[in-house]
Amino acid sequence: MKKLLLFLSLVSAIKASAQPQQKNEQIMINGLQRHFVTYIPATDGNSGKLPVIISLHGRLGNGNGMMHFADFRPLADQYKFIIVCPDGIDRSWNDGRATPANRKGVDDVRFIDELITYITKTYNGDAKRVYVTGMSNGGFMSSRLACELSDKIAAIAVVGASMDGSMSYHPVNAIAVMYIQGTKDPLVPFAGGAMKGAGGEIYGHEKLLALWADADHCEKKTLITNLPDNAGDGTSIIREEYINKATGTKVIGYTITNGGHTWPGGTQYLPKMMIGPVTHNLNACQVIWDFFKEYKLKD
Repeated sequence: MKKLLLFLSLVSAIKASAQPQQKNEQIMINGLQRHFVTYIPATDGNSGKLPVIISLHGRLGNGNGMMHFADFRPLADQYKFIIVCPDGIDRSWNDGRATPANRKGVDDVRFIDELITYITKTYNGDAKRVYVTGMSNGGFMSSRLACELSDKIAAIAVVGASMDGSMSYHPVNAIAVMYIQGTKDPLVPFAGGAMKGAGGEIYGHEKLLALWADADHCEKKTLITNLPDNAGDGTSIIREEYINKATGTKVIGYTITNGGHTWPGGTQYLPKMMIGPVTHNLNACQVIWDFFKEYKLKD
């Protein structure tokens, strides 16, 4: 009887481990308890080390909200990667601009650095396939991380954000990047210039792509693809691609014509008069994963 109970217990444990898990976790960084949500897909034990996507929320958001807002979980289940959605301090990130986290002197670069180490060690994450994406303030933070943690991050994808032109960090080391930006974004101007809220003078979408293309030593010629309004929602897509053919490193830009401060393929989380429209001519989660999976850090 005892052997039967032990056998049933082992079977139950195996079944439980084969289910996806979502956990609320925390680590201590510089005396601050930092919180994050981790999603681990179900695996059969033969998946090896799993890629990791760190997904950063926008201003006033949090990790739990980002897990739903930019919902990579169906793709994580299908392609087997880990998702991590951390919380910023005071619902903000220190992307270098005058955010609440910046004014408090929060070291978010160190937080993400330590978070990468924790996730890769705890959940058999692949340290060579760590990626960062983010929306708005989280997108600006992703840009900063690409500049300061290019030895830990294989690629970034930014939605509804750019980079502050006055920052001390700037594109130097080669890293694959993607920027998705709406032309009718009322919060982050597509053409660049002065920002409200956290302030600063930001790069326009086209200027930023050119800066990264230069840092990645890409060819000057750009491959441009126009995607029509198949969804009939009044938006259309222009895709630009720069490539370094020797390394395969790409800089990709998606211009969402008439798109707002939104996540393509996501929800209209606030009225159009406040944030502009969502495009359904592009699924941001899908194109971001398709982009990320091409890259890994070199030995």
